[in-house]
Amino acid sequence: MNTNQFYRESMVIVPPPPTRFTLNEWYLNNRIRYRACLDQQQLADKILAECERGQGIIDEVTALNKREVDHRITEKISDIQFVKDDIVKQRKEVCIEIDNLTTYNERIIDAMNALREEALKICKKCIIFREGRVGIDLCHDDVERELIKEAEMIEASQAMLQRVLEQANEQIRRLRSTTYFMDRDLEDKDNVTKIDYQNMIINERSFNLSMYHGFTPLDPANITAEEWQQYTFKNLERAAKEINSARSLRAYVDTFLKQVIDDLWSQYHVVNEAFRRRIEEIKEAKTKLEVMHNETARQANEMTRNILKLEKSIVEKEGYMALAHTRLGRRAQRPGMELCRDLVETKLVNEVRELRENCFMLQQMLSEAQASLRYLLKTQIQLEEDINVKTNTLKIDEVDCMTLRQSMDYHAY
Repeated sequence: MNTNQFYRESMVIVPPPPTRFTLNEWYLNNRIRYRACLDQQQLADKILAECERGQGIIDEVTALNKREVDHRITEKISDIQFVKDDIVKQRKEVCIEIDNLTTYNERIIDAMNALREEALKICKKCIIFREGRVGIDLCHDDVERELIKEAEMIEASQAMLQRVLEQANEQIRRLRSTTYFMDRDLEDKDNVTKIDYQNMIINERSFNLSMYHGFTPLDPANITAEEWQQYTFKNLERAAKEINSARSLRAYVDTFLKQVIDDLWSQYHVVNEAFRRRIEEIKEAKTKLEVMHNETARQANEMTRNILKLEKSIVEKEGYMALAHTRLGRRAQRPGMELCRDLVETKLVNEVRELRENCFMLQQMLSEAQASLRYLLKTQIQLEEDINVKTNTLKIDEVDCMTLRQSMDYHAY
C-alpha cells in the first residue's frame, strides 16, 4: 500500500470553530429583530385592516351588483312582457285582418261564380235565343249590341275580380309571413323570460350552482340592445304596415265590388230598355202588319166579289151580244128592198160595236182585277209570314229573354 494513501485515509477532519460575535453585535441583532418584528406586525395590522375594509367594500359591491343585476333582470322581464303585449296585440289585429281578407276572398269568389254561373250564362242564352229569329228580324239591332256589350262587361269584371283576388291572396300571404316572424319573436321572448325568471329566483346559496372553468367566453351575445329593440320594432312596424295595406285593400274591394255591381246593373237596365224599345217596335210593326193584313183580306174579298160581278156582267153582255147578233142575222134575211140600212140596222150595228167594246173593257177590267187579286193574295201570304216572324221574335224577346233576365241578380255579396 502506498504510504501517502495510508496517510490520507488515517487523517481525521476537524470542523472549524463557530464564529464569535461581540456584545454590540448581539445588541444590534436584537434591535434589528425587534424592529423587523414590529414592522411585520404593523404591516400585518395594515393588511388586516385593508383586507377587512376591502372585503367590506367588495361585499358591498357584490351585493350592489347582485341587486343591480336583479333589478335589471326584473326590468328586462318587464320590458319583454311589455313588448310581448304589443306583439300579441299587433298579432291579434293581423289575425283579424287575415280573417277579414279571407271573408273578402269568399265574397270575391262568390261574385265571380255568380257572374260566371248566372249572369254570363243568362246573357249568352239570350244571345243564343235571339239567333232563333227568322227572316228580316234576324238583324244586328240595339238589343244584340247591348247584349254583346253586357257579356263583354261581365267577362271583363270577372278578369278584374280575378286580379283583385290575387292581390288579396298575396296580402294574406304577407300577413301570415308577418305572424310567422312575430310568433318566432314571441317564442324567443318566452324562452328569455323563462331563463331570466329562473335567474331572478336563484341566489348565491341556491343548489346546483357551478363555476365555469372553460376557455370560451361566457358572454357570446353579439347583438346590441339597440339592435334587439330595432328587430322587434321592425316586426311591429311591418305588421302595422301590412295591416294598413290590408285595410286599404278591403276598402278598395268594397269600392270595386260596388262599382262593378253598379256598372252591371246600369248595363242590365240599358239592355232591358233596349229590349223594351225593340219589343214596342215589333209590336207596333206587328199591329201595322195585322191591320194591313186585315185590309188586304178585305180588299181581296171585295176584289173576289168584283171579279164575280165582272164575270157576271161579261156573261150578261155576251147575252146582249148574242141577242144583237141574232137580230142582225135574222134581219139579214129580209127580202129585196127591205134589206136596207135603216135606223134599226144602224142601231143594231152600233149596239154590237158598243157591246164588243164594252166586253173588251170588261175583259180588261177582269184581267186587272184577277191580277190584283193574285197580288193581294200574295201580299196577304207575305203579311201572314211577316206576322209569324214578328210573333216568333216577340216570343223570343218578350217571353224567353225577358223572363230569363228577371232571374239576374247583382249584389255586392
